Amino acid sequence: MFSLNDDNILDYLDQITTPPDDWVNKLEAEAEENHVPIMDRQGILLLQQLIRLHQADKILEIGTAIGYSALRMLEAKPDTKIISVERNNEMYQRAMHNINTQNKQEHIDVIFGDALEVEDLIHDKGPYDLIFIDAAKGQYRHFFEKYQTYLTDSGCIVTDNVLFRGLVVNPNYAPKRLQNLAKKIDHYNQWLMEHPDYHTTILPVGDGVAISLKKKK
Repeated sequence: MFSLNDDNILDYLDQITTPPDDWVNKLEAEAEENHVPIMDRQGILLLQQLIRLHQADKILEIGTAIGYSALRMLEAKPDTKIISVERNNEMYQRAMHNINTQNKQEHIDVIFGDALEVEDLIHDKGPYDLIFIDAAKGQYRHFFEKYQTYLTDSGCIVTDNVLFRGLVVNPNYAPKRLQNLAKKIDHYNQWLMEHPDYHTTILPVGDGVAISLKKKK
């Protein structure tokens, strides 16, 4: 009897999924070699499907890292425009290199800066059909609250890593150095689920993905 989170199930899903292009494998290897956390393959496939379903013409990504997610999102809808924000200079430079290597700079616009401090730049490039939050986990609620106003009426907000290795189940049992962060993510999840303006579903894909859809008024 297998759990849905069993490694055998994940291996099976990876095996029956169309193999990614070589550049994807290279970026995944780069992330692993440099200890850069990126969304796992099944999580990316879910995100791509959401983009196809919503036919998102403009996407805001909070947390570019090496550009992996932005490039994979563009696979789902090659004519979309992605505005991504990254505050770490090394990650920003890596992302620009990877995006330029794939000749996708016309579709992916990376802003260098803290997403909590460059709101004017992000505002000018909106509104957005989909917002993908994958940056500092302790700031998730701040990101959500700041940028939800730039979401189109039919848009959705996707948040990654909301199960935080399962530590949100009981943050007090987390390693001491992670307890505060686990509590913050747990509080964010509960706040999301109770939000009066959104329908939210949390799926145990990868490290946990929250999908928040605007309620119809």
